[in-house]
Amino acid sequence: MRRPALVIASAAAALLLTAGCSADGGAPAPAAPASPGSPVASSAAPSPSAPPAKGSVRVAATLTEGLKSPWGAALLPDGDLLVSSRDEATITRVDTESGKRTSLGTVPGVAPAGEGGLLGLAVSPSYASDHQVYAYFTTESDNRIARLLYDERKPAGRQLGAPDTILRGIPKGTVHNGGRIAFGPDRMLYAGTGETGDRGLAQDRASLAGKILRMTPDGQPVHGNPSADSVVYSYGHRNVQGLAWDGQRRLWAAEFGQDTWDELNLIEPGKNYGWPVAEGRAGKPGYVDPVAQWKTADASPSGIAWARGSIWMAGLRGERLWRIPLAGTEPSAAPQPFLQGRYGRLRTVLAAGGAGLWLVTGETDGRGTPGAGDDRILRLAVT
Repeated sequence: MRRPALVIASAAAALLLTAGCSADGGAPAPAAPASPGSPVASSAAPSPSAPPAKGSVRVAATLTEGLKSPWGAALLPDGDLLVSSRDEATITRVDTESGKRTSLGTVPGVAPAGEGGLLGLAVSPSYASDHQVYAYFTTESDNRIARLLYDERKPAGRQLGAPDTILRGIPKGTVHNGGRIAFGPDRMLYAGTGETGDRGLAQDRASLAGKILRMTPDGQPVHGNPSADSVVYSYGHRNVQGLAWDGQRRLWAAEFGQDTWDELNLIEPGKNYGWPVAEGRAGKPGYVDPVAQWKTADASPSGIAWARGSIWMAGLRGERLWRIPLAGTEPSAAPQPFLQGRYGRLRTVLAAGGAGLWLVTGETDGRGTPGAGDDRILRLAVT
């Protein structure tokens, strides 16, 4: 049930300290002193391509309703959406013109429990020829990534081939399972994992937990990874939930903090993002500080997308969509919240081309208060 719109708090009350390298590669200008609960952006002049300081969001349409525990979403080449159900272990196709839903089928071997189940989805960059859909999911023993042949010619509910596992052995837990996967502009597959509640795994470079992984479509390490024989791309993460690339092919990731700070990070290969030594902007040598951070009640971020010069970040506990305008590698203005409290928990956001976004709600994940119509996919028009 749609909730009454709440008064949207200003970004100044929700974000503390958003700073980074200057867009032109020079030393960043000194930031103004921070006060508790207020944002700080670099005072360096934004690049000419920086988006407007203030944006807008309009809900153009509700595409579909009544989804159960939706989690991952991916766009097919024709623009239709694939959506996973975490708890039912199914994949559904949603026609983005009519909202009609077609079941592809159930992914065998999925063992939903806690935050685990059928999580992220990605469509092969060679889909036109191989018709492969990739899924990140929890089994009785681990989290893993598999690819499945999608045959649209078969009857609804029987269109998925058997999973072909390309990476297994990602540690699982009732919490902090990660699960977001996406193909990058290099046509390699990236995955965000969680540390499963075992903090030490995030700093253990031999573990796949608490990491961002980069692999070939066959699940093999990629030339250019920090270690030639490893899919580990970055480490020191608590629970990566969002992956997106900007217009300059830079990788951004959102992750849950514990009690204090959620993070938006600019990801570079081999870098250590701090957990559990640092949460949020700690300024500790050897650890990368986030580009932006939020109190956990204001965000608890999930999926992110890049559109109109900004990162758009879905918030679960925060029940809002954040816009983070960027000039190069740093915010060009304070992050701005939208839709606060109107649709409950927000799970996934995808760029739909131009000024459009697809937004998937997450009220039926066991932590929301679902009403009539939950969960839904919304079409947004943004600036």
